[in-house]
Amino acid sequence: MTLRVERDGAGGVAVVTLDRERRHNAVDLATVAELKAVWRELRHDDAVRAVVLTGAGRAAFCTGIDRDASVPQPSSPYSVDDPLQAIGPKAADLWKPVVAAVNGMACGGAFYLLGESEFLIASRTATFFDPHTSYGMVSAYEAVYMAQRMPFGEAARMSLMGTAERLSAQRAYEIGLVSELAEPGELLEAALRAARTLASFPTEAVQGTVRALWSAKQAALQQALAQAPALIALGNLPPERQAELFAGRRTAPEPQVR
Repeated sequence: MTLRVERDGAGGVAVVTLDRERRHNAVDLATVAELKAVWRELRHDDAVRAVVLTGAGRAAFCTGIDRDASVPQPSSPYSVDDPLQAIGPKAADLWKPVVAAVNGMACGGAFYLLGESEFLIASRTATFFDPHTSYGMVSAYEAVYMAQRMPFGEAARMSLMGTAERLSAQRAYEIGLVSELAEPGELLEAALRAARTLASFPTEAVQGTVRALWSAKQAALQQALAQAPALIALGNLPPERQAELFAGRRTAPEPQVR
């Protein structure tokens, strides 16, 4: 199992933890399948009225797709198979509020999960970055999700600067990506406190409000995401060249944190 799911029966909250700490909670194909199944399960569990999503340990919330995960691609240049498209709660039609507790690094494919959470609470040691351009890859889905949650210039800078720069938790809070900061040892409790409050309210009103909030931006989001497969197919370097750049990452200078 690559996930842990713990239910707080009295509080009406489920805590979903990405449990691949040794891989910085990177998502492999097993994690994809488990996330899809968990969101579907929680849709039908009336005892769960809010969710906290986090990663195991303090080093990373999630570092995107596991580089060792083999994802066969169609030969057509007009389509791309992206397994991460289905890992978010909204992709599974889950409209119960999800609070993301970001502990450590959140990068790349982590933005599929953060992009479909209602709001983010972060450890003061958390950092955010998008490595795609550094490795010859188009940041399409990730950039779209972040452009929906951040000022455009900040989303553009993070998407384009790749591994050269990391956004600090403090800066993420200042620009509105993060709604609350917590000390590392207090992060989960802060997220649970918010989730338990949401779970204590009438569930129909809460879910209706979640749905209303997402309807305000869903049309633009879907239009932007529809362009992603073609942009990725056109702009990505061949996989072997990406692998060469990824293998050379240890010789790159330390990223700047701002």
